[in-house]
Amino acid sequence: MINLNSILSVENLSLTIGKEKLLKNINFKIKQGEIFALVGESGSGKSLTSLAIMRLLPDVISVSSGDIKLKGKSLFSLPEYKMQKIRGKQIAMIFQEPMSALNPVMTVGEQVAEVIKLHLGLKKDDVKKKVISLFEEVALKDPEQRYSWYPHQLSGGQKQRVMIAMALACEPELLIADEPTTALDVTIQAQVLELLMKIRDERNLSILFITHDMAVVSKMADRVAVMKDGKIVEEAACEVFFSSPKHPYTQSLLRDAIHAKDSRKNGAADTKLLRVEDLKVYFPIKKGLFQRTVGYVKAVDDVTLSITKGKTLALVGESGSGKSTIGKAILSLVERTEGKVFFEEQDLSLLGQDALKVYRRKIQVVFQDPFSALNPRMTIGDIIREGMTSLDIGPRGREGQNRYIRELLQKVDLEAAHIDRYPHEFSGGQRQRIGIARALAVKPELIICDEPTSALDVSVRAQVLTLLKKLQDENDLSYLFITHDLSIISLVADDVAVMKEGKIVEQGSVKEVMFDPQHEYTKKLLESAPKLPKSLS
Repeated sequence: MINLNSILSVENLSLTIGKEKLLKNINFKIKQGEIFALVGESGSGKSLTSLAIMRLLPDVISVSSGDIKLKGKSLFSLPEYKMQKIRGKQIAMIFQEPMSALNPVMTVGEQVAEVIKLHLGLKKDDVKKKVISLFEEVALKDPEQRYSWYPHQLSGGQKQRVMIAMALACEPELLIADEPTTALDVTIQAQVLELLMKIRDERNLSILFITHDMAVVSKMADRVAVMKDGKIVEEAACEVFFSSPKHPYTQSLLRDAIHAKDSRKNGAADTKLLRVEDLKVYFPIKKGLFQRTVGYVKAVDDVTLSITKGKTLALVGESGSGKSTIGKAILSLVERTEGKVFFEEQDLSLLGQDALKVYRRKIQVVFQDPFSALNPRMTIGDIIREGMTSLDIGPRGREGQNRYIRELLQKVDLEAAHIDRYPHEFSGGQRQRIGIARALAVKPELIICDEPTSALDVSVRAQVLTLLKKLQDENDLSYLFITHDLSIISLVADDVAVMKEGKIVEQGSVKEVMFDPQHEYTKKLLESAPKLPKSLS
């Protein structure tokens, strides 16, 4: 039950860097026991607001006006040593990427224990008991055993549970959750969201939930505020927010988030461009002094699928199910244990490296993370040119290549002048467009899209998906679209294959799989996915 007393008040907060205003007179309050969602695109100021609350802003950013009050007491008036006692004890934070937030050389138990020692001063034995009880509270399996594990030994969902345990360790009154489920599969995301709501109810905890996923907002939030360009443009109770949004930007965000109906074209052609038959990719498990093989991880286990020319196959499933390994096997980037991959009826396993070059041109890839996929020391022009040169595609002279690259940039809705810029000068959505331009440069017939929108905001995601559809129609491209985001499948795909533990458990048309699933695992995936309110359908 929500108490009407405000635990946190942000009052006319403005942040500046030099003469530029980053936040402009932000105002909102969070009540005791309330989940308050802050939504908007990257760069709108959501994470900056959370860092201001924690007083963790970089030195170059200054508070030009306003205040933040915790239970009526100004946080900005406190000396740093007093603020240190508030961080973790009264206000705690869960970060977006648990892998980079956890120390890789400390066990997860030690990392949670460190917070408890700092704020609670318990004895060594009591600290360990407290950590194990926290691990139990966040439903981490075998908590005593996991205490001694390192971050790399845990899955993404387990690491996020450790981060939640760390945040809850000192029983804070306010929890800031900054995109805590963005990198998680739909089933793990559902578990983490349920866990946060359960803890909120049990502890009467207040949560500031920062996200760009509107379906998650509808499931979690009591009230919602929308940020754009450093301002809050709309604030409302969750039901009102979804039933009658007032601001044009909010209406645009919700339009982009709406589950698209099956609007795929029904072409008559059914030429199979790619066929994968009985594919197996096993990785050996080696143990002992002599590293003897004691077993195998069956990453891909007897998979058969096909992609029709000019169509899209969506490959869905949880992390570790083998989706990306299939993509790598098609690209001949992992050694196949068994099975065949046919492209235009040519068995790729029979080809040497020189003969494979032809098919490397025909099959390209767009990676998940647009930030790490581009070389930061190369200009955009050189990044796109690299594939053309190595595969001997397109114009030979530099001037001709530059003309071709500028045309490509315009084709993906970037500017021709961007050719001489570097990756750090672009947003996530723009970098993903550059990745698409790089793939298009060698005139492929099939593009493997490996989670290409998982790191993007809802509106940017919609733009990239629209671009991919447009390019498919113009160039008769085929896509293998690897994703765990079920909400976009009807928009991008013609057919769907569902993977679980290395096997395909169900496949068929979007209509068959998404609206009449037969396998229990498919039903579970669809039930786990957060849904927008029916008023938006």
